[in-house]
Amino acid sequence: MDFFRKLKPEVQKKFNWTLKLIGTVDRVPTKFLEHMKGTSGIYEVRVEVGTDIYRVFSFFDEGKLIILINGFQKKSQKTPKSQIELAEKLKKQYFDEK
Repeated sequence: MDFFRKLKPEVQKKFNWTLKLIGTVDRVPTKFLEHMKGTSGIYEVRVEVGTDIYRVFSFFDEGKLIILINGFQKKSQKTPKSQIELAEKLKKQYFDEK
């Protein structure tokens, strides 16, 4: 929520729209949600507003509930390894505490 609250209103609006899309359609286009290869089920929620690109890592719990874990503004072509490692750590922590 800290990440979300710091975003510009138009970016928040696009995130809300994207999350609603993910929750309502059977087949989400990879433009908006894509599995991160080489991970343990981490997905990337993708939002673009103008030339700015934002990502939020997420995963599914029991196949239905999407858990949003860490977000960042993407500034390079390649996703930072540290962000992927953080997502894996937060996913493990979620299931350990569940």
